[in-house]
Amino acid sequence: MSDAEAGSETDGGESAFTVVVAAVANLGIAVAKAVAGLISGSSAMLSEAAHSVADTVTEVMLLTALKRSGKPADEDHPLGYGPERYIWAMLASIATFVGGAVFSIYDGVHTLVEGEELGDPLVSYIVLGIAFLLEGYSLRTGVKQVRREASRLRVPDAYYLRHTPDTAVKAVVMEDSAALIGLLLAAGGLLGGQLSDSGVWDGIASCLIGLLLVYVAWVLGRANAQLLIGRPLPPAMRSGVREELLSVPHIVEVLELTTLIQGPSEILIAAKIDFRDMATAAEVEWACEEAEAQLRERFPSVRRFYLDPTPGRAQRLRRGGS
Repeated sequence: MSDAEAGSETDGGESAFTVVVAAVANLGIAVAKAVAGLISGSSAMLSEAAHSVADTVTEVMLLTALKRSGKPADEDHPLGYGPERYIWAMLASIATFVGGAVFSIYDGVHTLVEGEELGDPLVSYIVLGIAFLLEGYSLRTGVKQVRREASRLRVPDAYYLRHTPDTAVKAVVMEDSAALIGLLLAAGGLLGGQLSDSGVWDGIASCLIGLLLVYVAWVLGRANAQLLIGRPLPPAMRSGVREELLSVPHIVEVLELTTLIQGPSEILIAAKIDFRDMATAAEVEWACEEAEAQLRERFPSVRRFYLDPTPGRAQRLRRGGS
């Protein structure tokens, strides 16, 4: 992302509101879909109910992630609790896979093999219509947050969504988008069954919903795994960090630079620095203070900053030759 991304102060309260809206919508939708699925006998509707239940569980885990990752650093966790959000977000992606995808594919295959008795689809159509409106509102809330952050950072919306370390809003947008597609698939399965008087279309729709959830779970799981393992700042931002460090008096060279994203607004920077040979201890100390001040001004998300004075290559060569 751009240099401005390091200053991303994603409002935890805004992310929490986005998740709460999605959770409330999905809980009501899950109950309605389950009732409609039982009345109509539609496996696609039951798959959609499982989809909404999985989404609700996901959002509860995301709320837990937001709450626990916001705790301040303490003696037992000197670097804070930021990465804990990615553990819970990873569990949320697993819930999407197990709770939604596996059930949907199993139910769809079972329908294709055993067949099903189709009931009155009217209730299902009504529930799908209401669910589409509620999911659309939830998605709108998430998209508004994405657009606001992307605009502030001066990057395209899709680019921000793909690279943002705020996995809560990313999960909501992806899951609500998948939910809208799933609703269309379920409606198509119902309509196909109604026109052909066969449950095959309903079974196919259920399998497609399951595959859609597999994709969502995979994308979210991979994103959280990268952040858990340790994702550095993008190359352009690392270049910006080097540029700021080299602009400080008495700093000659950045020998090694380590950056780590610990949360949506938590960045760690550590570097081995070659200072001017004739610099005094006091000048080195003030150079470190100046470097930290400049980096925090340019990248407000920098929470931890460490510099290690290290002999440069020329000094090492001279010492080796002496």
